[in-house]
Amino acid sequence: MRLASPRPLVIALAALLLCATPTQAAVFKDAQLEALNATGQFAELEPLAQARLKANAADAEASAALALALSLLDPADARRLEAGAAQAQRCTEQHPNEAVCHLAKAQNLGQQMLNMGMVKALRSVGALKEIWTRTLELEPTSFTARVQLAKLYVTVPGMMGGSLAKAKALEAAVRSSQPETARIIRVFIAAEGKQWGEMERELQPLRGSKDAALQEQVREATLQLALVYLNDGRDLAKAKSLYEGLLREQPTHAAGSYGLGRVQVALGQPDEGVRLLERARSLSGAADLPIDHRLGEAYLAQGDKAQAKTAWERYLTNKRAKPANLDDVRKRLAQLT
Repeated sequence: MRLASPRPLVIALAALLLCATPTQAAVFKDAQLEALNATGQFAELEPLAQARLKANAADAEASAALALALSLLDPADARRLEAGAAQAQRCTEQHPNEAVCHLAKAQNLGQQMLNMGMVKALRSVGALKEIWTRTLELEPTSFTARVQLAKLYVTVPGMMGGSLAKAKALEAAVRSSQPETARIIRVFIAAEGKQWGEMERELQPLRGSKDAALQEQVREATLQLALVYLNDGRDLAKAKSLYEGLLREQPTHAAGSYGLGRVQVALGQPDEGVRLLERARSLSGAADLPIDHRLGEAYLAQGDKAQAKTAWERYLTNKRAKPANLDDVRKRLAQLT
């Protein structure tokens, strides 16, 4: 039986829960719903789903689309998440054999868990596993259901339902039919075993993929691997190379610029770090990264306390900020005064 202390486990769970792009294979058969969902246009998806439901209350895809839009447009809005949960529940009750309804329910619960306290989030792991399992039973080709379930198996301890053997079985089942799905699962299995070289080798052929859901998983894995090398200056050259690759392959996402900015600060180049971190603020995904936390550090390394204070105060207003980052920023602000 594998044991894990609660805080590292919650941090690991947060990483897998943050993946919200719903799947490699299309989620919706309806082209219009799928186009909006695949590009994250949830503000447009919501009224379209509502109109579809008004015209046909039995439209399972519209019901699931509404649940996703309510859950993912602003995950920090508790009332929208509650409405999304209620909508997802209606969807699964009215359409118990529609995988898309269960997928929407899992996405909603995952977002809720990010906002829960530590103990409550851990108590919800079993429910999340059951929903992803049911989704995969109904739609065995679902990229998100298979990958998220495999990641959950390798993240949680055995006493909570974790199982490396089950994760490996999920990978083996699609090794021939869905090779990219199998490979990204192997990436996360390697990460769990701290086999960083193997993780990088499995990750390499997936880089440059144009599939949005796979890109998100590749991005998550690359950030995880790069952080291993960045922490404590373990291998800044390797971290720099990984972040540069991410910036080259996914230039419109903030992750590459953010990570490379952190490396530049660690290398004693705060001016370049500030430039990259300021650029990251304007890119997609910026709200999910502690950019202003690190930007404050970069400005402080430049000797600009006023700009550091501004960045840190701005970070305190970020609804998606993690408690550990917020605590560090508050301490740093206190030290400035």
